[in-house]
Amino acid sequence: MTRRKFLRLLLYGGGSLVLTSCARRLEKAVTQPISAPTKRVRNWTPAYAILEEQGKLKEKVEQAYSILEQCRLCPRACGVNRLAGGRGYCRAPGKTVAVYSAHPHFGEELPLVGTFGSGTIFFSHCNLRCVFCQNWPIAHEGLGNEVEDEELAAMMLYLQRIGCHNINLVTPTHVMPHIVQATRLALHKGLKIPLVYNTGGYDSLEAVTLLEGIVDIYLPDLKFMDGAQSRIYTGGAADYPAVAKQAIKEMYRQVGDLVVNEEGVALRGLMIRHLVMPNRIAGTREFVHWVVKELSPTVYVNIMAQYRVEHRAFEYPKIARAITVEEFVEAMEWAKDAGLTNLDERSRALYQIYRGRG
Repeated sequence: MTRRKFLRLLLYGGGSLVLTSCARRLEKAVTQPISAPTKRVRNWTPAYAILEEQGKLKEKVEQAYSILEQCRLCPRACGVNRLAGGRGYCRAPGKTVAVYSAHPHFGEELPLVGTFGSGTIFFSHCNLRCVFCQNWPIAHEGLGNEVEDEELAAMMLYLQRIGCHNINLVTPTHVMPHIVQATRLALHKGLKIPLVYNTGGYDSLEAVTLLEGIVDIYLPDLKFMDGAQSRIYTGGAADYPAVAKQAIKEMYRQVGDLVVNEEGVALRGLMIRHLVMPNRIAGTREFVHWVVKELSPTVYVNIMAQYRVEHRAFEYPKIARAITVEEFVEAMEWAKDAGLTNLDERSRALYQIYRGRG
């Protein structure tokens, strides 16, 4: 393990749990091998390049934009004509795409970060209204600037030019057609790195199915396993667990387990995030068993300790505090007991630290 990698783990691994144990214990923890090694490949071509070569990517662009005429990109299925100026639940425009920022990000999962960072594009607006949202000024209030698809393509090319290992599309659900169009435009000008679809998980099956052959890496959240809880905390989306699980199963069918290059940088596959929340409201135990039963024990899973009391979370007593060390350790032990063998490296490091506190 390099010194740079060790420091990156130390800086970004803790979330709301403060790292108080010694760095020596952390270094020992992160050098422990993963039970199921991630597949490594040498020769690789992005999915969207193959689709364009087959003459099918242009058709995908047209199909995606047709959905905006009666928008059903997400399960809310507002049905507004966003191409004619209508705005649905997400409040996003349809003719243009609102972007907050585009830059290298070093706080993502290590297979995405590599040496030069994940090329992250933060889209404004969101089809969820999580009361604990850490990016609520962007997602809820829509801070950002509207750009044309050509400008979005230029952002992708810029991130590739400065060395980023992938294009990390954060909150992409409501702007999927613009992403597909921009990807094709950027491909014609030399884009050749993976697309990461970094979604909250509330995606329509139609939209995810359309993305087959375009997206290389799916990075969905699975926030809640119980509809009653998701209704309270995600803007009334009681169907969130059901539709997110359906969408994630389709994602896994398309891309399978994580594949990396010789340097360990992600090229293709499914990576699932699950945020540990106070008082077990996220359903972590049910989540890990679902992954093993419905997907595979070898799926890359990140059990996250980053929960913070943000936005309106202080108004809800059950989530108005940070998680405890015991809650995180419990979540990781559930994951191990369920049989998950490809847990995120930082999560495993934190687990080793906190398990050793006593």
